[in-house]
Amino acid sequence: MNAQTVQVIASAINVICILFTILIAICYFKKKNTKNTETQLYSGLLIINLVSVFIEAIFYYLLQHNMDGLLLNIIEKIYYLTTIIWMYFMTIYTFSITNIFSQSKFSKWKYEEKKYIVLMPILMIFVLLAFLPITREYKDGIIVSSSGAAPLTMFALCAILLLINFIVIFIKRKEIKFKKFFPLCLFFILILFQIILFSLGVQLLLITLNITLVSHLMYHTIENPDAKMIEQLNIAKEQADKANKAKTEFLSNMSHEIRTPLNAIVGFSECMLSSKDLNETKDFAKDVVDASQNLLEIVNGILDISKIEANKMEIIPKEYNPREVFNSLCTLVKPRIGEKPIEFKVNISPDLPGILKGDMGKVKQIILNLLTNAAKYTDKGSIEFNVTCINRQDTKKCLLYIAVKDTGRGIKKENIDKLFNKFERIEEDRNTTIEGTGLGLAITKSLAEMMGGKITVSSKYEEGSVFRVYLEQEIISMEIPESKSEEIEIDYSKHEGKRILIVDDSKINLKVANQILKPYNFNVKMVASGYECLELMERETFDLILMDIMMPKMNGVETLRRLKEIEGFDIPVVALTADAIEGTDEKYLNAGFDAYLSKPIDRYELDRVLKKYLGGNEDEE
Repeated sequence: MNAQTVQVIASAINVICILFTILIAICYFKKKNTKNTETQLYSGLLIINLVSVFIEAIFYYLLQHNMDGLLLNIIEKIYYLTTIIWMYFMTIYTFSITNIFSQSKFSKWKYEEKKYIVLMPILMIFVLLAFLPITREYKDGIIVSSSGAAPLTMFALCAILLLINFIVIFIKRKEIKFKKFFPLCLFFILILFQIILFSLGVQLLLITLNITLVSHLMYHTIENPDAKMIEQLNIAKEQADKANKAKTEFLSNMSHEIRTPLNAIVGFSECMLSSKDLNETKDFAKDVVDASQNLLEIVNGILDISKIEANKMEIIPKEYNPREVFNSLCTLVKPRIGEKPIEFKVNISPDLPGILKGDMGKVKQIILNLLTNAAKYTDKGSIEFNVTCINRQDTKKCLLYIAVKDTGRGIKKENIDKLFNKFERIEEDRNTTIEGTGLGLAITKSLAEMMGGKITVSSKYEEGSVFRVYLEQEIISMEIPESKSEEIEIDYSKHEGKRILIVDDSKINLKVANQILKPYNFNVKMVASGYECLELMERETFDLILMDIMMPKMNGVETLRRLKEIEGFDIPVVALTADAIEGTDEKYLNAGFDAYLSKPIDRYELDRVLKKYLGGNEDEE
C-alpha cells in the first residue's frame, strides 16, 4: 500500500469520524444532563474527541499537500497532545467508575485541588511535547511517516495510561458492571489491531477512529437520568416539603383552635356542676353552647377541606330565595361584629331574581366565610356587603356579583398569593388573638370554582380589603315570593304521649336525645344496639324510631333492613348520626330511611321531622 493510498484512506476515515463525533455531541449536549462526576468526565472526553478529529483533518490536509514545516509540526504535536489528554481523562473516568476516588483522600479534596490535579500534568505534557523533535520520512518526495521523540513520547504515555486502566479494571472487575468497562476492553483490542498493522508495515494511524468508537459506546453506558425529570422531582420535593411544613404549622394551630372551645366546654361544664345559682348556671350553659358551636364550625371546616382534597364534594342544586338567604347571613354576622365601632352596610340589587336554583348551602358558606373574615379582621370603620347581578333572560341565567368590602387590617402585597392556600394563615404572629383555622378562604375558593365561578381580592395594607365572588345561578322566577316568618317558638304539646324508640350504642348520646325530646312528653324507650331494637320490636310498637348508624356488630342500615323484613312493619325510621358530610342525607334516604338528622341535633330540624311523621303539619313535605 503506497503512501498516497494510506493518506486517502486515513482522510476518508477522518471525515467519517468527524460526522460521527458531531452526531454524538449533538445527541448528548442537546439533552440536559445531570451534573455528576461521570457525566462531566464524559463531556470532557467528547469535547477532546471533537478537537482531536478536527486537528487530524487539518494534519492530513497538510500532509496531502506536502506542506512540511513549522505549521505541520505544531498541528501534529497538538494532535499528540489531544490523544494523551483523552487517555488521561479516560484513566480518571476509570478511577471514577471503579470507586478508586471514593476510597482515597481524593474524594475529600476541594474542587480547586482536583482541578490542579487534572490540569498540571496536561500543562507539563504540553511543555514537554513543545520541545521534543519530530523526524519526517519521505518516499518519492511524499511524507510517509513521522518519528522522533515527540511521537515516541505520545505512544509511551498512552501505553502507560492504557496499562494503568487495564490493571485497575482487572483488579475491580468483580465490583463494576461489564458495560462500564466494555468500551475500554474494546479500546485495548483496537490498539492491539493498530500494533499488528504497524508490524505488517501499514503506516495507517487509527487512534482517532478508536477514540470515536469508544466515545460512542460510552454514550450508551453513561448513567445519566433525565435531568428535566430530576428537576421536576426536585421542584415537587420542595413543594411537598413546603406543604408538609404548612400542614405541621396548621396542625399546631388546629390544636390550639380545637382546645380553646374544648377548654371552655369542659371548664364551664365543671362550673355548672359546682354552681348553686340557677342564673349563673344558665350563663355557663350559654357559654358552653357558644363554645360548642365554635368547635362544630372548626370540625366542619376540616371535613370540608378533606372532601375537597378527596374530590368528594358534590354540587347539589336546589331552588332558593336569594334575598332571604342573604338577609339571614347578615343576621348571623351582626353578633360577630359585637360592640366594635363598625357600620354594617347591605346593598342588594333590586333586579335580583325572586327564586334562583343552585347549591344554596355552598353559596351561603362562601358569603358567610367572607363576612365572618371581615368581622374578624376589622376593628373599626365599615363593612359593606354588596350584591348585584346580570340577568340573561334568553338563557335563564343570573350572574351574581358579590362583594365584601372592609376597612380592616388589609393584606400585604407579597401575601396575596398565599391567601387561598390550604393549611396556611397569614401573619400568624399578628393575628394570634383571632380565632380561625386558616381553611376558610381555601374552602371558599374551591367552592366557588366547583360552581363554575371565581373569587378575586384586592387589598391595601392597614386600609382594608375587597373580596369579589362571581357565580352563575339558574333563574326560576323573577317574582319576589312572600317571605315566610320563621317559626321560633316550638309547640311541644302537639305530640304528647307518642311512643319514640331511640337506638344508639352511646349512653351519652342516648341521654342527650332523651333530654331534647323531654319537653314533648313522649313515651321514650332507649336501646343500645340493633339486636336490642329487633328484640323490642317483637313485643312493642312505636310511632317513630330514631336510629344511630355507626353501631358495632349491627349498624343502623342493617338494623333497618332487618326491621323491614318484619311483616306489616310501617314505622317511620329516622337516621340519627354524626355522619354529616354533604350528600349523606340522600345516601341514607336511598338506604330506606324516612328522614335524616345530623348530630348535634338541631331542635328546629327535629321539630320539622316530628311534625311530618307524627302529624300536626299537613303541609310538610
